[in-house]
Amino acid sequence: MQVHNLTADVEQFTANAYLLATDAPVLVDVGVDAGIVDRITEHVDALEAVVITHQHRDHIAALDAVLDAFDPSVHAYAPHDRRTAALGDGETLTLGGLELTALHTPGHAADHLVLLTEQALFSGDLVVYNDGAFDDGSFGRTDQPGQDRAALVASIEHLLTQLSPTVTAMYPGHGDSITDMEVRTVVDRALTRAKRFEPKYP
Repeated sequence: MQVHNLTADVEQFTANAYLLATDAPVLVDVGVDAGIVDRITEHVDALEAVVITHQHRDHIAALDAVLDAFDPSVHAYAPHDRRTAALGDGETLTLGGLELTALHTPGHAADHLVLLTEQALFSGDLVVYNDGAFDDGSFGRTDQPGQDRAALVASIEHLLTQLSPTVTAMYPGHGDSITDMEVRTVVDRALTRAKRFEPKYP
Protein backbone atom coordinates (compact mmCIF):
# COMPACT_ATOMS: atom_id res chain seq x y z
CA MET A 1 0.00 0.00 0.00
CA GLN A 2 1.39 3.37 -1.04
CA VAL A 3 0.27 6.32 1.09
CA HIS A 4 0.45 9.86 -0.31
CA ASN A 5 -0.20 12.96 1.81
CA LEU A 6 -1.99 15.12 -0.75
CA THR A 7 -2.17 18.28 1.37
CA ALA A 8 1.42 18.39 2.62
CA ASP A 9 2.24 21.48 0.55
CA VAL A 10 -1.06 23.36 0.92
CA GLU A 11 -0.41 26.84 2.31
CA GLN A 12 -3.74 27.36 4.08
CA PHE A 13 -4.56 25.59 7.33
CA THR A 14 -5.79 22.11 6.51
CA ALA A 15 -5.80 18.57 7.79
CA ASN A 16 -3.64 15.97 6.15
CA ALA A 17 -5.47 14.02 3.45
CA TYR A 18 -4.05 10.59 2.69
CA LEU A 19 -4.50 8.73 -0.57
CA LEU A 20 -4.14 4.99 -0.15
CA ALA A 21 -3.13 3.92 -3.64
CA THR A 22 -4.34 0.35 -3.98
CA ASP A 23 -6.50 -1.55 -6.49
CA ALA A 24 -9.44 0.33 -4.92
CA PRO A 25 -8.01 3.75 -3.98
CA VAL A 26 -9.17 5.25 -0.69
CA LEU A 27 -8.89 8.81 0.62
CA VAL A 28 -8.68 9.31 4.38
CA ASP A 29 -9.99 12.84 5.03
CA VAL A 30 -10.08 15.48 2.30
CA GLY A 31 -8.82 18.72 3.81
CA VAL A 32 -9.98 22.19 2.77
CA ASP A 33 -8.44 22.78 -0.66
CA ALA A 34 -10.55 21.87 -3.71
CA GLY A 35 -7.27 21.52 -5.63
CA ILE A 36 -6.99 18.11 -4.01
CA VAL A 37 -8.93 16.76 -7.01
CA ASP A 38 -5.95 17.48 -9.28
CA ARG A 39 -3.55 15.96 -6.78
CA ILE A 40 -5.63 12.78 -6.65
CA THR A 41 -5.49 12.44 -10.44
CA GLU A 42 -1.70 12.69 -10.35
CA HIS A 43 -1.72 9.26 -8.69
CA VAL A 44 -4.92 7.43 -9.64
CA ASP A 45 -7.71 7.64 -12.21
CA ALA A 46 -10.56 6.73 -9.87
CA LEU A 47 -11.42 6.87 -6.18
CA GLU A 48 -13.32 4.04 -4.57
CA ALA A 49 -14.04 5.50 -1.13
CA VAL A 50 -13.54 8.41 1.23
CA VAL A 51 -13.23 7.72 4.95
CA ILE A 52 -13.72 10.62 7.34
CA THR A 53 -11.95 10.55 10.71
CA HIS A 54 -14.22 13.32 12.02
CA GLN A 55 -16.26 16.16 10.64
CA HIS A 56 -14.30 19.24 11.68
CA ARG A 57 -14.10 21.70 8.79
CA ASP A 58 -10.34 21.30 8.24
CA HIS A 59 -10.94 17.61 7.50
CA ILE A 60 -14.00 17.79 5.22
CA ALA A 61 -14.32 21.23 3.59
CA ALA A 62 -13.26 19.90 0.15
CA LEU A 63 -15.55 16.87 0.35
CA ASP A 64 -18.07 18.12 -2.23
CA ALA A 65 -15.31 18.76 -4.78
CA VAL A 66 -13.93 15.25 -4.33
CA LEU A 67 -17.34 13.59 -4.51
CA ASP A 68 -18.40 15.56 -7.57
CA ALA A 69 -15.20 14.57 -9.38
CA PHE A 70 -15.04 10.87 -8.46
CA ASP A 71 -18.38 9.77 -6.93
CA PRO A 72 -16.80 7.50 -4.27
CA SER A 73 -18.62 6.00 -1.33
CA VAL A 74 -18.34 8.03 1.89
CA HIS A 75 -17.81 6.34 5.25
CA ALA A 76 -18.09 8.21 8.55
CA TYR A 77 -19.19 7.62 12.11
CA ALA A 78 -21.73 10.43 12.33
CA PRO A 79 -24.49 11.33 9.85
CA HIS A 80 -23.59 13.67 7.00
CA ASP A 81 -25.62 14.73 3.97
CA ARG A 82 -23.24 12.88 1.66
CA ARG A 83 -22.37 9.89 3.84
CA THR A 84 -23.24 6.64 2.09
CA ALA A 85 -22.37 4.24 4.91
CA ALA A 86 -21.94 4.45 8.66
CA LEU A 87 -18.66 3.17 10.07
CA GLY A 88 -18.84 2.14 13.70
CA ASP A 89 -16.48 1.08 16.44
CA GLY A 90 -14.72 -2.17 15.60
CA GLU A 91 -16.11 -2.36 12.07
CA THR A 92 -13.79 -3.29 9.21
CA LEU A 93 -14.02 -1.75 5.75
CA THR A 94 -12.60 -4.00 3.03
CA LEU A 95 -11.72 -2.42 -0.31
CA GLY A 96 -9.62 -4.09 -2.98
CA GLY A 97 -7.87 -6.35 -0.48
CA LEU A 98 -7.21 -3.52 1.95
CA GLU A 99 -8.78 -3.85 5.39
CA LEU A 100 -9.35 -0.71 7.47
CA THR A 101 -10.62 -1.29 11.00
CA ALA A 102 -12.31 1.68 12.66
CA LEU A 103 -12.15 2.51 16.36
CA HIS A 104 -14.49 5.13 17.80
CA THR A 105 -12.22 7.48 19.72
CA PRO A 106 -14.14 10.51 21.02
CA GLY A 107 -12.64 13.38 22.98
CA HIS A 108 -11.30 15.75 20.35
CA ALA A 109 -14.60 15.24 18.51
CA ALA A 110 -17.62 13.16 19.46
CA ASP A 111 -17.58 11.37 16.09
CA HIS A 112 -13.83 10.75 15.92
CA LEU A 113 -12.51 7.54 14.37
CA VAL A 114 -9.01 6.16 14.01
CA LEU A 115 -8.28 3.57 11.34
CA LEU A 116 -5.96 0.60 11.60
CA THR A 117 -4.41 -1.70 9.05
CA GLU A 118 -1.97 -4.47 9.83
CA GLN A 119 0.96 -2.06 9.45
CA ALA A 120 -0.48 1.47 9.78
CA LEU A 121 -2.46 3.75 12.06
CA PHE A 122 -4.44 6.65 10.60
CA SER A 123 -4.83 8.54 13.84
CA GLY A 124 -6.78 11.64 12.80
CA ASP A 125 -6.49 14.21 15.60
CA LEU A 126 -6.47 11.71 18.46
CA VAL A 127 -2.68 11.34 18.48
CA VAL A 128 -0.12 13.21 16.40
CA TYR A 129 3.66 13.13 16.28
CA ASN A 130 4.47 16.86 16.27
CA ASP A 131 2.11 19.82 16.40
CA GLY A 132 3.86 22.77 18.02
CA ALA A 133 2.93 21.63 21.52
CA PHE A 134 5.08 18.48 21.61
CA ASP A 135 7.54 17.14 19.07
CA ASP A 136 7.49 13.39 19.65
CA GLY A 137 3.99 12.38 20.72
CA SER A 138 1.07 14.75 21.16
CA PHE A 139 -2.72 14.63 21.35
CA GLY A 140 -5.73 16.45 19.92
CA ARG A 141 -6.83 19.65 21.57
CA THR A 142 -9.73 19.46 24.00
CA ASP A 143 -10.25 23.10 24.97
CA GLN A 144 -13.07 23.90 22.53
CA PRO A 145 -16.83 23.42 23.07
CA GLY A 146 -17.88 19.80 22.74
CA GLN A 147 -14.39 18.47 23.46
CA ASP A 148 -13.50 16.35 26.49
CA ARG A 149 -9.99 15.55 27.76
CA ALA A 150 -11.13 12.61 29.92
CA ALA A 151 -12.86 11.04 26.91
CA LEU A 152 -9.74 11.58 24.81
CA VAL A 153 -7.58 9.88 27.44
CA ALA A 154 -9.95 6.91 27.49
CA SER A 155 -9.85 6.79 23.69
CA ILE A 156 -6.05 6.69 23.59
CA GLU A 157 -6.12 3.90 26.16
CA HIS A 158 -8.66 2.05 23.99
CA LEU A 159 -6.40 2.48 20.96
CA LEU A 160 -3.45 1.00 22.84
CA THR A 161 -5.44 -2.17 23.57
CA GLN A 162 -6.01 -2.61 19.83
CA LEU A 163 -2.60 -1.54 18.53
CA SER A 164 -0.69 -4.46 17.06
CA PRO A 165 3.12 -4.64 17.30
CA THR A 166 3.10 -4.89 13.49
CA VAL A 167 1.96 -1.24 13.21
CA THR A 168 5.11 0.72 12.36
CA ALA A 169 3.62 3.72 10.53
CA MET A 170 1.37 6.50 11.80
CA TYR A 171 -0.44 8.97 9.56
CA PRO A 172 -1.93 11.74 11.75
CA GLY A 173 -4.40 14.47 10.89
CA HIS A 174 -1.75 17.17 11.35
CA GLY A 175 2.02 17.34 11.40
CA ASP A 176 4.47 14.74 10.17
CA SER A 177 3.89 11.07 9.52
CA ILE A 178 6.21 8.46 10.99
CA THR A 179 7.08 5.31 9.08
CA ASP A 180 10.17 3.86 10.72
CA MET A 181 9.66 3.64 14.46
CA GLU A 182 7.50 1.90 17.04
CA VAL A 183 4.15 3.67 16.94
CA ARG A 184 3.21 2.46 20.42
CA THR A 185 6.05 4.55 21.90
CA VAL A 186 4.61 7.71 20.37
CA VAL A 187 1.06 6.86 21.47
CA ASP A 188 2.25 6.07 25.02
CA ARG A 189 3.99 9.45 25.16
CA ALA A 190 0.86 11.22 23.99
CA LEU A 191 -1.20 9.42 26.62
CA THR A 192 1.19 10.38 29.41
CA ARG A 193 1.01 14.03 28.37
CA ALA A 194 -2.78 14.02 27.97
CA LYS A 195 -3.22 12.47 31.41
CA ARG A 196 -1.57 15.45 33.07
CA PHE A 197 -4.78 17.39 32.32
CA GLU A 198 -2.72 20.52 31.75
CA PRO A 199 -3.47 23.01 28.94
CA LYS A 200 -1.96 21.71 25.72
CA TYR A 201 -1.04 25.21 24.61
CA PRO A 202 0.07 27.46 27.53
